[in-house]
Amino acid sequence: MTATNAPILITGASQRVGLHCAERLLDDGYPVMFSYRSEREGIQTLRERGAIGLFADFSSEAGILAFIAQLKTHTDSLRAIVHNASAWIAETPGDESRALQDMFSVHMLAPYLINLHCSALLQRSTPADIVHISDDVVRKGSRQHIAYCATKAGLDSLTLSFAAQFAPLIKVNGIAPAMVMFNEDDDAAYRAKVLAKSALGIEPGPQVIYQSLRYLLDNPYVTGTTLTVNGGRHIK
Repeated sequence: MTATNAPILITGASQRVGLHCAERLLDDGYPVMFSYRSEREGIQTLRERGAIGLFADFSSEAGILAFIAQLKTHTDSLRAIVHNASAWIAETPGDESRALQDMFSVHMLAPYLINLHCSALLQRSTPADIVHISDDVVRKGSRQHIAYCATKAGLDSLTLSFAAQFAPLIKVNGIAPAMVMFNEDDDAAYRAKVLAKSALGIEPGPQVIYQSLRYLLDNPYVTGTTLTVNGGRHIK
């Protein structure tokens, strides 16, 4: 069964890279659904353009399942799921387990349950895709952000497992970016330090993630792959 009007779901699309990708998908004519946890200006922008926004609390199994139930009341098919929602929680001494548990829930449990419970929606669309947004840091690990790195690495593992399980009806791939856009309050010294880590030495902007997403959506012969988008950090 082909559902040419099936929407693309992108999680965590209220700001930055997620918002950019949602807006570009709308520009390219795709119906868009998105999740958000906090009200931001970008949410209203997407709604005004016709995207459907659904509140989601991915910090617990109950919150994830509630989101899935809500999603199914709005659509019976999906063209793709883009798992962009992410958490960055400091590993405070004495409270490290909370950081690990919270990021595990967002980076692994939410994609795991959403993929399992929404695979039937994807199977009503041809083609159909799942894309996990991971992080280039998993390539070498992190001394300061062990829990973040570990849970993003787990997301990379889900890419391989779901690609095997869902083939040939659903392609499952990942994108592993390094820094692509600074925050407004990042000072010049920090920016210079970060740019020096890559061979290309530029702040590319969120469009490079959308370009990677479109490649994965458009290519019919790629699954179980994670695209590295890091400006050549691995060759520095």
